[in-house]
Amino acid sequence: MSEPKVSKPRKKTAAKAKKTKAAAKAAKPAKKAAPRRKMTKLDAKAKAPVTPPEMLEQQPKEIEEQQVVKQPTQVEKKPPMDLKQLLALRAQISSKRPRFIRQESWRYGRIKENWRKPKGIDSKMRKMVKGWPKIVKVGYRGPKIVRGLHPSGLRDVLVSNAGDLEKLNPKTDAARFASTLGRRKRIALFAKAKNMGIRVLNPARVTPIKTREET
Repeated sequence: MSEPKVSKPRKKTAAKAKKTKAAAKAAKPAKKAAPRRKMTKLDAKAKAPVTPPEMLEQQPKEIEEQQVVKQPTQVEKKPPMDLKQLLALRAQISSKRPRFIRQESWRYGRIKENWRKPKGIDSKMRKMVKGWPKIVKVGYRGPKIVRGLHPSGLRDVLVSNAGDLEKLNPKTDAARFASTLGRRKRIALFAKAKNMGIRVLNPARVTPIKTREET
């Protein structure tokens, strides 16, 4: 004979489980919240922090300081330097500037002293070792406004003909005659520059040669 089949208990679904939990919560009586006790003046004083009398004297001062709005500190700008002052500053900087010479120029006669940047991997001069000559650095430069100007404060302009002379401004420029100019052209250009009020920086050979008859 075959054994009778035993039916297994069915598993509750998730929806049914939720419903049963909700029904159980609804059946339970809700807990009543305990009534809050009103705070009295004594409780308020007990909770408030006690400030010492020294602090009470300092508090009004602190409140006054907070009320005063702090204004941003304005840095006083220095007035711009005059052209003469800048030229004097340039002369002062150049007096302290070292003489830049090429590496090993003091050792070998075939190497000139004109500046060349040292690039050797073990160069003491490149590494700026103490006792070796100084190398060129940007900190040795003078003021930018007067850089390249003549000590008189005028711009040094090379002149080789009358057209170059006409382009100059007498207030800011000064003429320098080219070395290729002969005496005759120098005399003519010097006379024209004098009429225009332009300063000539190298007024050499600007007078006519005296002949024997004149002497």
